[in-house]
Amino acid sequence: MKPFTRAELIGMVHLKPLPGSPKSEWSVDRLASHAAAEAKLIAASGFGGIIVENMHDAPYVNAPHAPETVAAMTVCVKAVRDAVPNVPVGVQLLSFGHREALAIAHSTGASFIRVENFVYAHVADEGLMHEACAGSLLRARRNLGAMHVRIFCDIKKKHASHAITADLTIADFAHGAEFFGADGLIVTGAFTGSPTSPSDLESVRSASKLPLLVGSGVTPDQLPSLMKLADGLIVGSFIKHGGVWSNDVDESRCRALAEARRAAL
Repeated sequence: MKPFTRAELIGMVHLKPLPGSPKSEWSVDRLASHAAAEAKLIAASGFGGIIVENMHDAPYVNAPHAPETVAAMTVCVKAVRDAVPNVPVGVQLLSFGHREALAIAHSTGASFIRVENFVYAHVADEGLMHEACAGSLLRARRNLGAMHVRIFCDIKKKHASHAITADLTIADFAHGAEFFGADGLIVTGAFTGSPTSPSDLESVRSASKLPLLVGSGVTPDQLPSLMKLADGLIVGSFIKHGGVWSNDVDESRCRALAEARRAAL
């Protein structure tokens, strides 16, 4: 997979609740078909990447994850890969599911995973994430022979308290993640849909040479300023009906964002 460049748009496919989660209703076949259809729509609108995530499985539990969760997500990611074979596909399994995401990506031909706890500990809404996963994850990637799967990591992730590391700047987080072998960095706002701070992006850009992705709050109005700093723009809320992440993908909003990007190039 080539690194994202020139502020590529990366659309989120939020899987409907998977089997075993509290709100699960659909069969795996229906989940996979719906995910593939949304991926096609996003890619056809001009996006340069897609991430498949089980965000509808709230409330989340930390790994290890149930076999039915991993199995269903593997089927869905494979369906997305088959639907958009020329678009890089990423995997994120909530929560703390980096090892499972790596296995899914490797077995389906996905290009990258998104990891929330690569370096440093924090307190998420799921509870304490006390262990940084870089050491074990990179060893697992090597042992699996999955070096082609890139690891993009959130620094100061959203939906979390960072009081434990309050003496560290976001630039310090960037240094730590780069030193520990991340392939790219993701900077977000405080919550899903919250704007990402340009000053945070500037700090990370000055501290690290790794590819830099914006992880939340991307809108057409923000694009020109974000594109000056970011190599990729992850979009999960704006491209949904009404701009609400939990709704289905809205083709007109996807195309509006892609057009705004083209205009800003």
